[in-house]
Amino acid sequence: MVVESDKADMEVEAFDPGYLAAILVDEGGSAPVGKTVGLVAEKLEDIEKVKQCGLDCIDSGSSSRHDGTTALETVEFFDSKEDSDFEQRFSSNGSAEQNAMKLPEHVPILMPTLSSTMTEGKIVQWLKKEGDYVKSGEMIMVVESDKADMEVESFDEGYLAHVLYPNESSCPVGTTVAYLVSNAADIPQMKQWASESKNRSTAPTHKSTQEASPSVELSASTIPSTSLQGSSSRVIASPYARKIASEKNISLSGLKGSGEGGRIVAKDVLEASEKGASSNVNQEKPTLVMATPQAKKLAESFGISLDSISVGSGPYGRIIPADVYKAAGKGPPPPPPHLVDFQATKSSKNGDSSVAPGRVSKDNRSRSTETSSSMMPKGEVAMNSMQKAVVQNMNASLQVPVFRVTYTVNMDAVEALYKKLSEKGVSMSTILAKAAALTLRKHSVMNASYGKDSIIYRNDIHIAMAVALPDGGLITPVLKNADQEDIYTLSKSWRDLVKRALMKKLSPDEYSTGTFFISNLGMFGVTSFDAILPPGAGAILAVAASKPVVGMQPNGFIGVSKQMQMTITCDHRHIYGAQAASFLKDFSTLLEENPQELTL
Repeated sequence: MVVESDKADMEVEAFDPGYLAAILVDEGGSAPVGKTVGLVAEKLEDIEKVKQCGLDCIDSGSSSRHDGTTALETVEFFDSKEDSDFEQRFSSNGSAEQNAMKLPEHVPILMPTLSSTMTEGKIVQWLKKEGDYVKSGEMIMVVESDKADMEVESFDEGYLAHVLYPNESSCPVGTTVAYLVSNAADIPQMKQWASESKNRSTAPTHKSTQEASPSVELSASTIPSTSLQGSSSRVIASPYARKIASEKNISLSGLKGSGEGGRIVAKDVLEASEKGASSNVNQEKPTLVMATPQAKKLAESFGISLDSISVGSGPYGRIIPADVYKAAGKGPPPPPPHLVDFQATKSSKNGDSSVAPGRVSKDNRSRSTETSSSMMPKGEVAMNSMQKAVVQNMNASLQVPVFRVTYTVNMDAVEALYKKLSEKGVSMSTILAKAAALTLRKHSVMNASYGKDSIIYRNDIHIAMAVALPDGGLITPVLKNADQEDIYTLSKSWRDLVKRALMKKLSPDEYSTGTFFISNLGMFGVTSFDAILPPGAGAILAVAASKPVVGMQPNGFIGVSKQMQMTITCDHRHIYGAQAASFLKDFSTLLEENPQELTL
């Protein structure tokens, strides 16, 4: 749906799949923040039940709303004598609530919800410092969710008066992380109030000196906030139009929209770009150094100041580890394991056959050993948001009854095909994904998931493959409709997905829509392994390395052939052993006897 806030029209995505059963607020209607505006049914046949039941079907919770948003508890603004004394600094009469209203005109900045599974966020970097003026739509901070690093924009204008949570700090979704004020002269007053308010909320109560009271969060609902931007400066534009405008350095304020209600759409921005529209985008160099956490740690270990690196090669000029290696004169960092097959593809394309597909050269191994020793963490290191999400998913997997089936595949025909296709940029990972997708056409239950007393069959085949991130964590980029796309398109898409995954720039739709999962550790030379089933998945295929094995050949002679072990982990609530074994048999037949079908 498209929602009109007090500042702009914004497209709102659904974080959970299902069928739209009921619309509770019609188009043109308004509703308070947090109100349920629609109901989604898990199954098509449940739509009528949901309509009849309405809001009564929703379970209430203490800290989470039924719509998936976080409910913040309301607290009194001043709740102790110390608070009352503090109040007198702002006014000599009136109630606490009235005095709170006499605070400077301000707006709280909240920790946003960036994914359906996000419960807390980590502020990687503030892009503005206290005292800076912030424009509406301007990026104000970089937040690390459980899936990716994302830049967060401000929906209001004003001066950044006080930052409650500095860089590298974490807080729950919905927490106030900073304040904006409309006048620069109000910054000291707002800063003093915000600082002392936070200190009081986390200090021990006067009733007990041994136990600290729970931290009291100052939510948006308890703080008398006022909009800082007038309606005259409001720009109505689609998210995609804003994205293009940012990339092409075009100001939206001077554009006339051709969309409904004068809304600026992508077409308007592109036309302005062709006409050479002048840019009003602020081109000043950021006053803060933008760098990933790993780059910061690496720079510290090398004794390098990040200020010496003018512009990083990451998104929006952000400094990444490769920039630090270059500045230190130590050469490029060792490639992530999941990019090894891409490098092997590139080597073979250039006529370099010294590195076998799916293997790491001795030079890379030695270089990795030399550089990794200097980066080895010491002592207790806190997990990042993505690592915490992996912990939650792994714990949740213990609630699912699973079984495993292992199968050995002859890889001679596949490797011969790979040798030809690698010259055109095709990776082994893509070949396996394509083979799995074609096999799933005949085994729909392997592409399905378990619902409450039901099996949810998917019409589309989306292959998700695990990618390990350099600074910890795991993400599963998705090759959509892998059974319909040709092998060359899939390879191009996969390279792009992996590149952006390592930069934490994937959208939720690109990593959370997989219907069948693959984990490939073949590049490490492992003989066999089994993978843990991701939440909501029906099956995950673990692929090991291909190894030369001496045995009887089809011609009756003893010979050497390449063999690979694969193990599939399945949800036993709706998939049975015979079904998994049948899938593996057809999968291996395709690879062994008909690999040319993958190129059709």
